[in-house]
Parts: sequence; C-alpha cells; structure tokens
Amino acid sequence: MIRKGFDSAKYIRLQSERIRERINQFGGKLYLEFGGKLFDDHHAARVLPGFEPDNKIKMLMELKDVAEIVIAINTNDIEKNKKRADLGITYDTEVIRLVDIFREYGLFVGTIVLTQFADQPSAIAFEKRLHSMGLRTCRHYPIANYPTDVNTIVSEEGYGKNDYVETSHQLVVVTAPGPGSGKMAVCLSQLYHENKRNIKAGYAKFETFPIWNLPLKHPVNLAYEAATADLADVNMIDPFHLDAYGVTTVNYNRDIESFPILRAMFERIYGSCEYKSPTDMGVNMVGYAIVDDDACREASCQEIIRRYFKTKCLIRQGMAEETELAKIVMLMQELHLDEERRVVVGKAREVAELTGKPAACIELPDGTLVTGKTTDLFGPSSAVLLNALKALGGIADEIKLLSPQVLRTIQALKTEYLSSKNPRLHTDEMLIALAFSAATDPNAMHAMKQLGRLADCEIHTTVILSSVDDGVFRKLHMNLTSDPVYEKKTLFHQ
Repeated sequence: MIRKGFDSAKYIRLQSERIRERINQFGGKLYLEFGGKLFDDHHAARVLPGFEPDNKIKMLMELKDVAEIVIAINTNDIEKNKKRADLGITYDTEVIRLVDIFREYGLFVGTIVLTQFADQPSAIAFEKRLHSMGLRTCRHYPIANYPTDVNTIVSEEGYGKNDYVETSHQLVVVTAPGPGSGKMAVCLSQLYHENKRNIKAGYAKFETFPIWNLPLKHPVNLAYEAATADLADVNMIDPFHLDAYGVTTVNYNRDIESFPILRAMFERIYGSCEYKSPTDMGVNMVGYAIVDDDACREASCQEIIRRYFKTKCLIRQGMAEETELAKIVMLMQELHLDEERRVVVGKAREVAELTGKPAACIELPDGTLVTGKTTDLFGPSSAVLLNALKALGGIADEIKLLSPQVLRTIQALKTEYLSSKNPRLHTDEMLIALAFSAATDPNAMHAMKQLGRLADCEIHTTVILSSVDDGVFRKLHMNLTSDPVYEKKTLFHQ
C-alpha cells in the first residue's frame, strides 16, 4: 500500500515563494534554468509519494503574472532526428507540443532559441516552420573552446554573436525538450546582453534531483543516480558550499565540475559572482515538503528496483549498455535490495513456474496481489488486467464479462484477415471487447469504470511485452517491470 510521503500544497507554496525571493535578490529580473520535466514528472511522483506529476507547472501558475517561457533546442538534435525515449517523438516536434501545453495553461511562450546553429538544413527548415506558426526564434552559435576559454566566450566573439532574446517579464524560465539543449548557455548569453544594455538580471537553477538538503546516500538521491545511469551522473558533496559555509549539501558531478568556469563567467560579466557554490545557484525547495521520510525511502528503493528491471530489458533489446546496469546493481547492493523486494516479481514467477507459460501479477492499491496466466484466449497481460478489474469491482471470478461472440469476432479478424498467428487478445483488444460488452452488461460496465483505480499500481510480467501491451499499461499510469526474456526463442521480436 502506498503511504503519502510528500505535501504537494506545501511544496507549491514554498517553491513559488523562493523563486520570488530570488527575483528580488537580482533587482527584479531572473533567468531560471529549468532542468527536468516541467510536467508529467512521474519519476518524482514515484519516489516522493504525494508529489503530483504536474506540481511544477502548478507552481509556475503561481508566478504566471511575472513569468514567460523560452524554449531552447540544440540544432544538432534536430539534424540527428533525436527522439524523446518516453514519448517516441522528435525534439523539434516536442518543442511544438510544449508550446501548446504552456499556452493551454495560460503561460506566455516568448521565443524558441536554436542553439549550436550552424546553418544545418533541417534547422533552417524547422525555423521556417516555427515562423509560419507565428513563433519568434533566435539563433545562438557554436563558440570555439567552449566552455574553457572564458575570455572568448564572454566577448563579442562569443556570446556577443548570439541573437539577443527580447523578454518582457521578470521571470524568464528557460526550458528544453531534453538534456544537452544549451539552457545554461542561453541564460548566460542573456546576462551578457542584458549587462551591455545596463539591465540588471540574475541567474538561478531549478533541478528537482538530487535533493541538496537530503543526505548523499539517501534513497531518494540514489534513485536519481539510477534514473540517470545512462548519463553517468554521480551525486557528490558540494565542496564549494562546504568550504564557504561549513555546511554539507548534495549536488551532482556536472554542476560541481562546471562551477569554477561558471563563476569565472559571472566575474567577467559583472566583475563579481554572487554565488559561492553550485548549491547557492539552486532554488529547489522539494526537500522541505517531505512529510514521511520512511515512505519516501521505501518508494525510492522500489524505483531503483524498477530501473534495474527496465535496464536489463533494454540491454536485452540492444538499447542500453552493461555499464548502466552495473551502476544500478551497485546502488542496490548499497541499499541491500534484491529483485523480490518488489512483491509482484515473486508472485508472477510463481505462476509462471506452475503453468510453464508467461505470467503476470498486479498489486492493487490495498496490497492485494492479482495474477494472470497465459491461456488460449488471453496473454498474461490481458488476463491479469481483466482479473484486476474484477477484483477492484468486487465481481466474482466466475462471472464472464466478455461476450463470446465479440471475442470470436476479434479472433477471426486477427487470424483470418490480418494474418496474425497469435489468436490471443492483447490488452487493447481485450479492453475493446470489454467496452462492447459494457453496452449491454452492467457488470462489464462496472469493471470498465475501475480502470482509473489502476494508476500507480505495480505490475510485473515474466516476459518482455509487446509495444501494444507496454503502451496500454503506460497509458493507465501503471508501474511496469518485466523479466528480460522473450516468450519465443526467435531473433526477431515485435
């Protein structure tokens, strides 16, 4: 059962207040580098039970009167057709999606900054597309010997060549479709140009993780390391903060390594640097909204185990490196975690061993474990999903929810007309059959109404799922893991 460990209302209040304080600290103009996801932050929701995935956008709504959005995109990512792994869409498409979402919330999107611009054909085409949509763009160019040659960077040959982004609000939130987009460089370029215009402006950084005022080895911070194993990020004690204040805080390697250069840039622009450490630059208040540390510790341990299974599957699919798994295994050993600390794992494997076929298990919100096995009609994913809906609705197991006629029709469509060799129903097909049955069967309608209660439920399958079943569980916001094996011993899998 999930225990609340985080107070979202307190977080939104504290965070918005902290950002307003930082705006005032710099005389009324702040460039805020916004790391991570502004919305749909399901990692934060998983490791901090009670954190809502859209908390950060809600927090920005508290600052709506003073805020505008600038989106940075690296033109090399446009050229490479780089995609967001979670959504499967390219970064340039994600920029357009972000604009729509921000506008839906009533937030003003001022400019799209094309960073590392070097006349790439796809970047020029994208810029024209943005202009046709009525969106303003600016170009920022590559700088030789970035970031080490501070004298060149902070000069007319460096930041001075970049287009000046005209802004009209006190708070300028600089975000991006993904990492490596150049958010910090956009902020610093703007400080250079603002200073030339005698406009006082400051810079701050917002990152949710690692949480600076939790211990270095706190499971919440270790879960961040597991989530970024592909980036090789490492949490570290901030030596600059410890030296300046005698206080131990947590940051991560990239910020600590880049701080001396960043400080030198500030000194070049303003003559001095107001920050004594990377921690000083941050405005993150998430640690102050944790209300049950034990709940967050356990949730984070569970997230590390989920990342372990996900990475093992990605390696099996040729999409991750063994070094990533080794990093997560090390974190698990540090916290004395094993696979079956995740309770759905053992139960799913138990059913698979008894039947000799793939199986699945779902943990319901009250802690009840529901299993599903492979049959002639259903795969384990469809079976466990249907069984879970019955359990949530208090519907007896022997009651049939799906019309036999509808099932036969779907199977005939698959095998006779769509050339499928597998007559078993995928989860989406099972749900369509349930929807048809719900038109005439009150029990089926009652079962279908339970779908919303599956959000945040844990599920484990003993085989890697098809993209269809994986996608359905993602849309239901369930926490899925799988054993890194395929049902069939073939070379090609869909």
